[in-house]
Amino acid sequence: MTTDLKMLAWVAGLTALMWVPYILARMQTSGIMNTLTYAADNDPLPAWAERAKRAHRNAVENLVPFAAVVLIAHAAGVANDTTITWSVIYLLARIVHYFGYLSTVPFVRTGAFAVGWLAIMVIFLQIVA
Repeated sequence: MTTDLKMLAWVAGLTALMWVPYILARMQTSGIMNTLTYAADNDPLPAWAERAKRAHRNAVENLVPFAAVVLIAHAAGVANDTTITWSVIYLLARIVHYFGYLSTVPFVRTGAFAVGWLAIMVIFLQIVA
């Protein structure tokens, strides 16, 4: 398996785990039964858990274009050192984005998002160049 595809697998796996903290917070604040029966859907979450939920939503939204460019580059045979480097950068940017979102450190979330977006664009340019 190529490094690009490994990074895609890591991004997908981490994105699939990002819901766990805010669901656990929901269970803690609203109770397990209320959470499991959807009675707690409109209960407020702690601020950090709400940020985790938004970070997860953002990760899901950005997984689609990242997966598309990685898979297209692989299928087209244009995966190279540049796509490898930027797929690793994308993974790191998404990790920083998640924890930056939770921590509310100024500019970290936005900077990490921008780096992730740039990674997608660089890989895209390898495809169309």
